[in-house]
Amino acid sequence: MKFTVSSKELFSQLNKISGAISANTVIPILEDFLVRLGDSSIQVTASDYETFMRIDIAVDEVDGSGEIAIPAKMLLDTLKGLPNQPVTIDIADNGLVKLVATSGEYQLAGEKGEDYPGLPMVEGENEIEFNAEVLRTAITSTLFAVSNDELRPAMTGVFLQVNENDLTFVSTDAHKLVKYTSIEDGHQSHNGFILPKKALTLLKNALGMSDTGLVKMKYSETNAEFEFDTIRLICRLIDARFPDYNAVIPKDNANLMTIDRLSLQNALKRLQIYSNKSTYQVVLSLAQDKLELSAQDVDFSNEANEELNCEYSGDELRIAFSARFLIEILGVLDTQEITFKLSTPNRAGVIVPKEQEEGKDLLMLVMPIMINT
Repeated sequence: MKFTVSSKELFSQLNKISGAISANTVIPILEDFLVRLGDSSIQVTASDYETFMRIDIAVDEVDGSGEIAIPAKMLLDTLKGLPNQPVTIDIADNGLVKLVATSGEYQLAGEKGEDYPGLPMVEGENEIEFNAEVLRTAITSTLFAVSNDELRPAMTGVFLQVNENDLTFVSTDAHKLVKYTSIEDGHQSHNGFILPKKALTLLKNALGMSDTGLVKMKYSETNAEFEFDTIRLICRLIDARFPDYNAVIPKDNANLMTIDRLSLQNALKRLQIYSNKSTYQVVLSLAQDKLELSAQDVDFSNEANEELNCEYSGDELRIAFSARFLIEILGVLDTQEITFKLSTPNRAGVIVPKEQEEGKDLLMLVMPIMINT
């Protein structure tokens, strides 16, 4: 079988799904792209067995039909090094794949397509239609707070709670927590499920390279499927129970501070240089319309202090957080001003945009650190 396609277009399309391939797979054929040739397009699949991505790519001068597994890295590296030009990919009956370009010919060995794992079925009638930008924002807002601790699998993904009137995305690593809610009607309520980090990262990246407006999602008890443009992503859900996130969000926060986000973020970046490198502790001392920041590393006699203007109402308060965690949170937020909602030095601090986007509700929580005396 044989087909012709632009080298630049083929590389661009394959790059959208190449992240699904694991660098350390135990199944050799999963180092390949599965290429299935149709009448006027090729259907290419990439997988690590937990996550599958498939894309349809239009091609020209199609001759024959069938499928073959082609080594992904060799194909991508070859296409990346070629200037934009038509390339013909000719697949012989013995599995040899020949790529013919203006500059030369390149041959590599393929494998039988029938040995490639099939896509899992997503059964059931549960279906959601997302605005693509809303979904990408939800993923961006929550992904950074996902835990990497494999001993706590429930925290290694983003929890999606489907309600009749809204969709809520939640992630936590036990140090910080993010809750993003999009107000949308017409959904069938569901107890919720956990989407794995890798699949969401791939989805976010693919949406960033797409012009689509809508994303269709189907889900069952074990798998979820996302479909948009010419891309289809299927992932296995994390089989674990997500923590009761509402129980850790403080409800009574009498101390409120509103401050310019970038000013605080830049101050924290400077102060963390002088903080203890195991905790990155920064102390926030709050009084009427004034915030004092301090950090020190007593082992090396390093110390730094800064003072920022803010709007503050409440009791005088001294509370400490990890500068690294605060910088991460402030880096994800994109509003000019943010509001801290605080209660006592040993309870979590809540951070929200001063003005929430219409139909959206974003809340970020960070756990405090015991102040060193």
